[in-house]
Amino acid sequence: MMIDIAIDSLQDEGVLMLLEEHLADMHATSPPESIHALDTKALRAPDITFWCARENGVPLGCIALKQLNATEAEIKSMRTTANSRGKGVGAALLENLLSEASSRGYMTLSLETGSQDFFKPACRLYEKFGFQYCGPFADYTDDPNSLFMSLDIAA
Repeated sequence: MMIDIAIDSLQDEGVLMLLEEHLADMHATSPPESIHALDTKALRAPDITFWCARENGVPLGCIALKQLNATEAEIKSMRTTANSRGKGVGAALLENLLSEASSRGYMTLSLETGSQDFFKPACRLYEKFGFQYCGPFADYTDDPNSLFMSLDIAA
């Protein structure tokens, strides 16, 4: 599989469909007050960089990096298509994001994900990359439907 990862403008129909699937899954697995996924308008904010992974122009997955402050950032909108799961797309997206976060000088990278079984594969991927479970960060609060993880990328 030849994967091309590039910053995306969130205009492509395939990318928009991928994000719609992401939001639909979040609404199907989590109560409304526990959904922290961003819509396309929010993902276009100036403090967010959004990447798409493609093979032959076809979107396979996406990931976003949100700057929290000069030394901290958050992973948002990590998603792969059903057909590309288990094929290294998520790992490639995460590697790309970690490299970019490090080059920008961030010291800590954090994320919020769901606590339901649906999110276990994502948690295993984050664990594989060294993310550790932690308490809420930024504006998040304790929520039984959320898990929080962080990585000291300065180490």
